[in-house]
Amino acid sequence: MKKLLTISILLLCTIGFVQAQTTMTIYATSGNLNEIIAADTLANGTQAHDVYELVSLDTTYKYTDAIITSGNMKIVGVVDPSTGRPPCVQPAVLQDFSIPPTFLTINGAGAVVTVENLYLLAYATNNSVNGGGVAINVTADEVRLIVNNSVFDGWQTFGIGYNGNWDDFYLNNNVFRNFVHPNQHYIGEVIRNTWPGEAYTDTLSMVGNTMLCVNGYAACPVTKYYETYFEFNENKVFYTFKNPFFIFNLTNGKINDNTFYGLYAGGVDTLENPWWDNLWEPDTTYGIIALQPLNEANAKAFTPDDSSAADFLAIAESKRMVEVMNNTYFWPQGLTDFWAEWNGSQPNTVRLPSFMNERTVAMFGDDTAWPGLVESNNTMTDPGYMATIDSDVLDGGNPDFGDVGLKEYFKQIRTGTASVDYWGYAYTEVGEAEDWVPTWPLPEMSFIPTGVEEVETTTVPTEFKLGHAYPNPFNPETSIEYTLSTAGRTNLKVYNVLGQEIMTVLKNQMQQAGTYKARIDMTGHTSGVYFVVLEQMGSRSVQKIMMMK
Repeated sequence: MKKLLTISILLLCTIGFVQAQTTMTIYATSGNLNEIIAADTLANGTQAHDVYELVSLDTTYKYTDAIITSGNMKIVGVVDPSTGRPPCVQPAVLQDFSIPPTFLTINGAGAVVTVENLYLLAYATNNSVNGGGVAINVTADEVRLIVNNSVFDGWQTFGIGYNGNWDDFYLNNNVFRNFVHPNQHYIGEVIRNTWPGEAYTDTLSMVGNTMLCVNGYAACPVTKYYETYFEFNENKVFYTFKNPFFIFNLTNGKINDNTFYGLYAGGVDTLENPWWDNLWEPDTTYGIIALQPLNEANAKAFTPDDSSAADFLAIAESKRMVEVMNNTYFWPQGLTDFWAEWNGSQPNTVRLPSFMNERTVAMFGDDTAWPGLVESNNTMTDPGYMATIDSDVLDGGNPDFGDVGLKEYFKQIRTGTASVDYWGYAYTEVGEAEDWVPTWPLPEMSFIPTGVEEVETTTVPTEFKLGHAYPNPFNPETSIEYTLSTAGRTNLKVYNVLGQEIMTVLKNQMQQAGTYKARIDMTGHTSGVYFVVLEQMGSRSVQKIMMMK
């Protein structure tokens, strides 16, 4: 293993000019990651390099304190070209036996930071975890954070926490798994505007992510204050204990093409009802999707030009634009049977979730007051592949490790006895060997589909090609084959005749050379001509398809 740090120069061509970015390649055996980056400074104290490239795959990177940046930075892993394994980063155990809680802190206003192709493990080298751990912490205003193709594993507080104003977040194709705090059922959250949630948020965009076994929120911009835009599309969310969203004041956003399974599994008990995470209204029904009317401050922030009008609240409500379309949701029988048994035998009963709570259903149904709220084609449908892990999640996959299962954890929370136990799926256990790395591929990768399957062939393709769809015309599903002659990040998208992207089948997914078949389901779209576009590393191929109802 090389121990030298090698430096290369990348030239990034942007519109109108060429901007030089310097890259430092770091090996896991070179030292603690935070110390290497902290020491990489110029005489004036600024960072000497813009990009830090992690290349070691046969052992983990360690950090003894947070990497702190006040300026632009990229931390990028180089994945195994055959398996897609990313470099893994985990906390070291300090001399006082404590564990550093944070991997990265961004404290410079206006900083643009990218994290890509990394496995961010919360468990330290001694297989213990900091219960207050936050993988990435944003404390400054107007920060733009981009996180792509990364794994966040075992973070008990937040994957990403922020309290700066007008920050932007773009999270694409990541996996967030086993975010479970042993005795606080409302933390263990993917992204959170941290307490008291009084920062204004610009954009939160989450596309193509997988969230598996999360106590709290999948997305929590905490719109107690105004948020400009929220996008939650093409994600898969499997099992949350509490509500997956805190977006009551959402004014402009899309929640489309997601799979929701086993969410809000902890319900709302008699002590939490009716004010569990509500802002202005004491709702007594609880849904995956829950909105409320705006308060005066948020209405004025949303439509400042109308703030002097006598009916400015009604005007603001009429301008809210929220789509909730083409989502599937489901609760497995093992969970619903448990709810029924609990509520039939316990004084501390729970109110059970629906897809939308009653207030939200009424808002979407009132086209006069809320003409911009659009809901369609959301169906209660079993995805058909979760039975593989349901028993592990509900009943516990490894009690010796403290994984007692969701049902036992529920009982402990609802009786006030929760202490050290967990629930989740296939917890990562850190080995003692110096060259230990986490299991790859992730256990859930074997059953969570991407909509794309590899076609067995006897030869490696020599060309980049998108084949014809079959059937074509179709209603509402068709399949299309494509071949890749080289490994690389691959995109497969569908566009309408106006050039607008209407579906993403694959987004920046690592694929090897080979032949693949993708299923395209156009349920919810109108008849007409569409275009399937395949892209990989500068290569592009297009095929026309026609949907006829």
